[in-house]
Amino acid sequence: MVNNGQQRHGQPSRTALMAAAARAAHLLVDDAPTILADTVALALLADQADELLGYHRSHGVHPVLAGARTTAVTRGRYTEDRLAALAARGVDQYVILGAGLDSFAYRSELADRVRVFEVDQPSTQEWKRALLASTATPVPSSTALVPVDFEQASARSLTELLVGAGFDPARPALVGCLGVTMYLGPDAIGRILAAVAGFAPGTELVVEHLLPAGLCDEAGRAYAAAVMAAAAEHGEPWRTFLDIEQMDALLSAHGLRPVEYVRQREAVDPALWERTDALRPFELSVLARASVPRR
Repeated sequence: MVNNGQQRHGQPSRTALMAAAARAAHLLVDDAPTILADTVALALLADQADELLGYHRSHGVHPVLAGARTTAVTRGRYTEDRLAALAARGVDQYVILGAGLDSFAYRSELADRVRVFEVDQPSTQEWKRALLASTATPVPSSTALVPVDFEQASARSLTELLVGAGFDPARPALVGCLGVTMYLGPDAIGRILAAVAGFAPGTELVVEHLLPAGLCDEAGRAYAAAVMAAAAEHGEPWRTFLDIEQMDALLSAHGLRPVEYVRQREAVDPALWERTDALRPFELSVLARASVPRR
């Protein structure tokens, strides 16, 4: 997550906490079928768990809280399903840009088969390391926490930091970039895309981008209005909105081949939308999937 210089030293961003709370709350307040079973998110909330989960328990049907859960679990499920498909073909590297309090490496059996690189702001990484130590949760030997300031890092320095942590840019990887681009300016987004384009052919990128208000539905606009204000209040304003044509042009300009654009409804199996709870897909963001072509 991006802190824009206002994140407290040694603390995670507020948006990282809210995303983890949404994933944890999905298992506590929503009905079956489960979209994403994040069994570690609760522990990562530490002493803020009661407060953050209390909102979901008491007001779980509220459109903003239900929307937060919908967004967090659908994008996570789509990306982890892509990783499973790629791992079955031999891909064994997973780069999580803006990892925040992501828990994949600490809960998924698939993590035993891939090398995981969690990339985020130094202060968030510092807090997460301390949290994992305080809860006696070991960082697996196959997982590296890589501190990076996305606003300052060049494409080359981002790659060099990953390589320094054990990443092999000559072998394909899956790169996930969820809940990140809205907090960055276009130059920083371009540098990330350029770095990924320099990885091995066959590498895939899943990057989430927020739609401009005119392309959101009523639920998406209401959610954006509420969450955007809260994020700005905590020093993490939403800065970038892209329609599909703009994202397509951005990916192509930086050497990536667009593959598909997936909205919330399409991100998971249709059977998962046969629900009796408050989770409903809405038009807010798109998951763009792109690949590194053969040179």
